[in-house]
Amino acid sequence: MKTIKISTVIICVMLLNSCNSKPSHKDGTSQNIALLITPPEGITAPEGMIWVPGKVFIQGAKPNDPMAMPREKPGHNVLVDGFFMDATEVTNAQFEKFIEATNYVTVAERPIDWEEMKKELPEGTPKPPDSVLQPGSLVFNKDVEAVVNMNNYGQWWTWKIGANWKQPDGPGSSIVGKEDYPVVHVAYEDAIAYCKWANRKLPTEAQWESAAQGKEADKIFTWGNDISQLSSQTNTWEGTFPTTNTGVDGFKYIAPIKSFPPNDLGFYEMAGNVWEWTTDLYNHDYYKQLDTTKPIINPTGASTYFNPQSPYQIEMIMKGGSYLCHSSYCASFRISARMSTSKDSGSDHLGFRTIASIDMLK
Repeated sequence: MKTIKISTVIICVMLLNSCNSKPSHKDGTSQNIALLITPPEGITAPEGMIWVPGKVFIQGAKPNDPMAMPREKPGHNVLVDGFFMDATEVTNAQFEKFIEATNYVTVAERPIDWEEMKKELPEGTPKPPDSVLQPGSLVFNKDVEAVVNMNNYGQWWTWKIGANWKQPDGPGSSIVGKEDYPVVHVAYEDAIAYCKWANRKLPTEAQWESAAQGKEADKIFTWGNDISQLSSQTNTWEGTFPTTNTGVDGFKYIAPIKSFPPNDLGFYEMAGNVWEWTTDLYNHDYYKQLDTTKPIINPTGASTYFNPQSPYQIEMIMKGGSYLCHSSYCASFRISARMSTSKDSGSDHLGFRTIASIDMLK
């Protein structure tokens, strides 16, 4: 097992670009601790997982990223211990094994409890008809011909009754023949349940970015800094969002795992294809509140939720972007990109991958 003292790390940090700015966070602060770089002797990679060496890197916006959004700023140095992570997103086949072993029922398959739902809505919101309050999930509307207001995403999203992980496009659809596609329509609770069964965890946002960065510390994309490689490196929206997808990258919608080259550590589709859950609470101002005068050790995100655009429900951070991402809209195929969604929300472009720490494997 290779470790390195924090004093050495601080020297490395001085060579990285840093920003200034203090938090409500659950993070460690600089101490004389060792950074776990390589796994201890006797610990081998679980099947399908890859070791992410411990390192210091820039989390959040990179200095040379013109597409970085306010919620990604300021970029700040973090120290993250090594861990194992799935090389790919969890597939339909893997999730099906979990369902068969546990008889678990996903959130999208359960009856909707209006009393619980209205707690996440503005006071006085009228109850929808019972015909609408049926199990289902969000599905992208592939038939959008024109959009009036790009801020109204309801124009291209549809609540599809009967849509769930095994019927991703609603009744009549199936995952037969799509066993190696990422599982979708998975709420946060569903991903956590899978992790418990598999003795795994969801990654923190910092762990996710560490894996996406690969062997480097300040890349904009999983493959480097050249956006011209987008079509050859990942599955995103090409054309005019959300009306016309030319499919230049080979796919108009979700692609099977390993359809694109891995990053330099061996991780597939960490940009585009489907978003991935993390364990971090969303707080729009979290990065601005951080003390960035020293590296943050193994950050686990904000301790309080804050989203001025969605104040009534708790949202978690998702990473990586999806096949719907386009540079004109969200450009979330970048490593630093961070979006949020409510814990009980699934959709046809949201999945997950898992991690395993050394302690979990002893």
